[in-house]
Amino acid sequence: MEQSQAREAADPDARWLGAVLHTAFLALLCSSFVRFLTHDRDGGTHRALTVALFVAFPLLYATGRLLAPAPAPGNRPTARHLAWLGAVTTAWALLLVQAPSATWCAMPLLFTGLHALPPRLAVPLVALLTALVVGSEIRVSHGTLNPNMVVAPPAVAAVATAVLVHLQRQSARRRLLIDDLVRTRRDLAATERRAGVLAERHRLSAEIHDTLAQGLSSQRMLLQAAERLWPTDPARASAHLREATGLTAHNLAEARRLVQDLGPADLTEHSLPGALQALAERESRAGLAVEFRLDGTPGPLPERVEATLLRIAQGALANVREHADATRAALTLTCLDDRIALDVADNGRGFDPATRPDPASGRGHGLPAMRIRARQAGGTLTVESGPGEGTVVTATTPAVRGTGPDGGAAP
Repeated sequence: MEQSQAREAADPDARWLGAVLHTAFLALLCSSFVRFLTHDRDGGTHRALTVALFVAFPLLYATGRLLAPAPAPGNRPTARHLAWLGAVTTAWALLLVQAPSATWCAMPLLFTGLHALPPRLAVPLVALLTALVVGSEIRVSHGTLNPNMVVAPPAVAAVATAVLVHLQRQSARRRLLIDDLVRTRRDLAATERRAGVLAERHRLSAEIHDTLAQGLSSQRMLLQAAERLWPTDPARASAHLREATGLTAHNLAEARRLVQDLGPADLTEHSLPGALQALAERESRAGLAVEFRLDGTPGPLPERVEATLLRIAQGALANVREHADATRAALTLTCLDDRIALDVADNGRGFDPATRPDPASGRGHGLPAMRIRARQAGGTLTVESGPGEGTVVTATTPAVRGTGPDGGAAP
């Protein structure tokens, strides 16, 4: 009963159909009982047995609806439901023998069987009910046999069976489609979650590479230089230690910023040109001079674009410091009407951009990460280099002003 109520609560159509069937059954049963009382002239045992059947029949019907509910669409009927359906059909057949006016009570039983049973069980039940109705009509007929008594019940039953079986099969196909849709949506949601996790991992990897990893690499180089120079040139060694200390403080601020919102710490205190200028000053040291140039007047840019260009500058300068063996580098921010371009050029030894780094060396992460950053900001990244010719890394993004409601670029 609880399953039936839960199913009807979840499906308003099932509740509506059940109410119509129950109402029709009670109305036809009451009509048959009234006709029996007004037209039956027999008394005694026959009349008492018929009245008892009229009372027992609806009680059996209602008890079965409560204790042996119909299966959910698409499910096999339970043994209890089949036993109830057989018992109520038998009770109706006995009542039909005693009171032919109960003929039309077959309709709710017919629809109950068709609605709840698979076609292989519903069709024989309909055939049985129809045969009992025709037999009852013939038994009580007087005079010339009316052909409608023989033709009409099978015709009505055939139409009802065809329509309801067709609707059943359509419903089954629709359930399969819905299940497939739900499964597809679930798989798509899982795929999107995995893609989001991978994208976030890659973004975090790029953030760590462009901040903490680069800072630690610079500190290691400065500390190694200080260790080499300490016995012979303590003053220069102390200068290297001071630079390493400054880098430590900056990297600590970057780490805190990374934990908070993954935004560059420099951009909280400066505009993009100011942050690039601070980066150039910080990266300039003995053996490498870095300068910043501004071409044009930058307008307000989305935070994501500013962060992208600053991270690309950090990554490119890290490559210059670690691999280029350069003495000079330049950061150039060019502000045009429709785009913003950042160039990072050095006079180092250069390389062949078509040559892929050996993954076993642990290097080669910087340029792919910069390309991904530029693409995520709607821009591009190009690399021009050659052996002995230095390197120019150019990142270009659309010059979209302001920010949208989601923090991204506004049209």
